[in-house]
Amino acid sequence: MATHQEITESLKAFTEGYSKNQRLKAMNRDWDRNVLVLADDIESAHTLVLKDGELSFSEGKTVDPDLTVISNSDTLADMFFGDITPTEPYMNGTLRIIGSEDDILRLDFISLLIWGE
Repeated sequence: MATHQEITESLKAFTEGYSKNQRLKAMNRDWDRNVLVLADDIESAHTLVLKDGELSFSEGKTVDPDLTVISNSDTLADMFFGDITPTEPYMNGTLRIIGSEDDILRLDFISLLIWGE
């Protein structure tokens, strides 16, 4: 089981990876979204904010998320560190993403561009 702090560190790495990718920043400059990241096995909530192509994160819940990402703490940490892709946990049901299909695909594409396959 990953800790809240490990999830925080993984989101920091994800945000840093995003910030280094100018292509992603340009591609997402008009896609403003609030993404709630929740662990379902420990008390852990974070919010990713994408605004004007810039990505930031904070601890805690956003009031009105556009997307909600829910999984166990290990999967979240591994996914945001880039150790696993979201595809397998999504397909086997351990990762749930609530939002529009277009937003889910865009989030998956962002992960792919940051960490590769």
